[in-house]
Amino acid sequence: METIDIAVIGGGPAGLTAALYASRARAKTVVFETALPGGQIVTTDWVENYPAFPEGVSGAELSDLMYRQAEHFGAEFRTFASIESIVPQDLDFIITNSEGEQVLAHAVILATGAVPKRLNVPGEAEFTGRGVSWCATCDGALFRGKTVAVVGGGDAAVEEALFLTKFAEKVYVIHRRNELRATKCIQERCFENEKVEMKWSRVVGGIKGEDGKVVGLDLIATNDEPDEFLPLDGVFIFVGVEPKSALVDSLCDLDDGGYVRIDPDGRTSYPGLYAAGDVTVGELKQVVTAAAGGAAAAFEAVRYIDDRLCSIG
Repeated sequence: METIDIAVIGGGPAGLTAALYASRARAKTVVFETALPGGQIVTTDWVENYPAFPEGVSGAELSDLMYRQAEHFGAEFRTFASIESIVPQDLDFIITNSEGEQVLAHAVILATGAVPKRLNVPGEAEFTGRGVSWCATCDGALFRGKTVAVVGGGDAAVEEALFLTKFAEKVYVIHRRNELRATKCIQERCFENEKVEMKWSRVVGGIKGEDGKVVGLDLIATNDEPDEFLPLDGVFIFVGVEPKSALVDSLCDLDDGGYVRIDPDGRTSYPGLYAAGDVTVGELKQVVTAAAGGAAAAFEAVRYIDDRLCSIG
């Protein structure tokens, strides 16, 4: 069985930064990612708040730069095969992927991120890919000249609504409250855009379709106003995320939401297992915080391995 120093599970900003720091410290580092490196940031149209880019940078470009920098320092990337299990063996871990391949790692950094939450309403599953989407960057161009809705009130929802105005004739923002949670500067851009109309104090009760495609939403009022049917061609859902922590739910402590508990240096409750990025407990989920977490986890993982070697010596 192949032996490596550090297995990084996940290739988003946290995983890419962890790979950079670990490989630069001369640790044999392998990143395991089910798709292309970059994670969710690849589908982000524009990143305005990452340091060193005064005018902003596309998510795809930023992730590519991170990937190339980690690869430059020797990190190896193995993509398009999911990790099925992380099993402790003595002080090490056996990593098994979906193709049955295994490696022995001296330390593991979990950077699997989080996935968008579902509404779990009638029609959502039936019309996924037929008008229901969780990625405006991926599917926005399919709705050129049409009417769409964005469900949610945070930064991601409002930013995606603004992106959709490049294509759609009309964009509704549906939010259960009477004010948004998004950052004020993003809200201001939203309110100034003539293509955007707010649907305050509404939740989606169901997604309606005809002939295999979405035709509208049943909206339920959260105040004293009447319910309504909103005709449209597509709906984009941004109501939060769920951590992808199933691989370690029996190994280390998680909070009630399934997020991995870590100390300030990325250590989990299990020795040799570290975590970083959106899969971990923390209020602010941004590229910069994910990168910082990946750096801290890699630094501690390398020190953990070095300390083991010293004790053996």
